[in-house]
Amino acid sequence: MAITVAAARLGTTPFAEKNPVELRPQASADDILTAIYAAYRHVLGNDYLMQSQRLVGLESLLSSGALTVRDFIRGIAKSDLYKTKFLYPNFQTRVIELNFKHLLGRAPYSEAEVIEHLDRYEQEGFEADIDSYIDTAEYETAFGDNIVPYYRGFNTQPGQTIAGFSRLFRLYRGYANSDRSQLAGSKSRLASELAMGTVSTINLPSGENRVKTYLTSEKDNMPVRVFGRPQSTQERGTLYRIEVTGLLAAGYPKVRRSNRTYVVPYEALNKTLQKINKTGGRVASISRA
Repeated sequence: MAITVAAARLGTTPFAEKNPVELRPQASADDILTAIYAAYRHVLGNDYLMQSQRLVGLESLLSSGALTVRDFIRGIAKSDLYKTKFLYPNFQTRVIELNFKHLLGRAPYSEAEVIEHLDRYEQEGFEADIDSYIDTAEYETAFGDNIVPYYRGFNTQPGQTIAGFSRLFRLYRGYANSDRSQLAGSKSRLASELAMGTVSTINLPSGENRVKTYLTSEKDNMPVRVFGRPQSTQERGTLYRIEVTGLLAAGYPKVRRSNRTYVVPYEALNKTLQKINKTGGRVASISRA
């Protein structure tokens, strides 16, 4: 069953209102192109693809019927393009999280799943690990040979707990977001949570007309500054926590400092936001302190 009641607030409307892309027999040239673009969008994590980067050989094979959609997906995931975007820059646990997202459309359900893929990668290599996602009964049941993978983790999965739903939001940051442009960088999003067997609250994706949600900085070093108030106070109900990213370092307009957190009273909220805006910062979240 699709999660649709809160789709707008959760940022999943584009998927709740859209049917999976399936390449049927005797498909038109436009249908084939639609499948190609959908495959690139999903497997490359919505990252920008230049015309010169397109895998024209694979596209030609798909267009001629020599490849199924499943093998087109396999080819993208094994390509140097995919490796350059996701394998080489990231920690291996992050790569596995992205493989689950890009190839199975869900987040890992357990630490055991991640360890299994870590072991296979070490013993058999990256391409064998890619095959281990695609050549499974799970992939066959969900997508078969002709459906482009999609974020099925937003739907109720038979036999699985709801943990997969909330964990997908740790990996999915919005319909317009790229997997290579997230605040948390190259580190794993789920390692601690999977190791402890816990489930975090849903971290809403960024979106228009909404205060941007917050992800910790890559080194998890969040200095705290309080404007006009000591950090320790008994009046916590009157304070607001503002989490900010992208502040410009003084004197170095092209150098960004790490994320910062400000705790301010209500009466200073507006003035603080104006100051953040003037220094080039971007508000990630505002909440009661």
